[in-house]
Amino acid sequence: MWFRFNRKAFQLAVFLLFCLVIFHNIENSAAENNKDIPLTKFSFQAAPTVSFLYCYSCGYRKAFDEYSNILHDKYPELQIKGGNYDPPGLNTVFSRFISISKILFIIAIVSAFDFWGNFGMQPPSWWTWCTTNKVYAAMMVFFLGNMIEAQLISSGAFEISFNDVPIWSKLSTGRIPAPQELFQIIDSQISMMQDGSDSLKKNPDFVK
Repeated sequence: MWFRFNRKAFQLAVFLLFCLVIFHNIENSAAENNKDIPLTKFSFQAAPTVSFLYCYSCGYRKAFDEYSNILHDKYPELQIKGGNYDPPGLNTVFSRFISISKILFIIAIVSAFDFWGNFGMQPPSWWTWCTTNKVYAAMMVFFLGNMIEAQLISSGAFEISFNDVPIWSKLSTGRIPAPQELFQIIDSQISMMQDGSDSLKKNPDFVK
């Protein structure tokens, strides 16, 4: 009886340890994702900065990479930054909660942790099915959790700022700007800067 009790206590301790490790890793990953991602670094610190905040789950990372390349081709000294756009409200909090719960639930299924047995309860039929079909149940939880997370954080955003001043919003316009539109907006912003011609030089070899 003493051995059985300690075995359950050991299983509970191991499961809690897994939970703490997973939670710590997810928090660190979320903190890193919230930071802006500097794509290019320049020694000329006075150069203007164009910042992109985009919906990563919408697949806009590729569009961001393309725009950063063409902007750097035309304005070699331009600083370009990008990062994920966190939707307002509690959607981000809910998505992280689901992400943590998904991983913990998969760990519980794979380890066949007996929640109800530790409290002297009979496990429900759905939990018995999950522990009997571990691979299928874990995959189902993984894909279902990912689908819900994607829906929560899918903002459709592709927001562009020039020196922290918004110059384009896909949330307002409903579309991503054409390259020539973005060039014209940036040129207008540069022209309004004091000594703008000296602050940012265009590439004379750039092909429109």
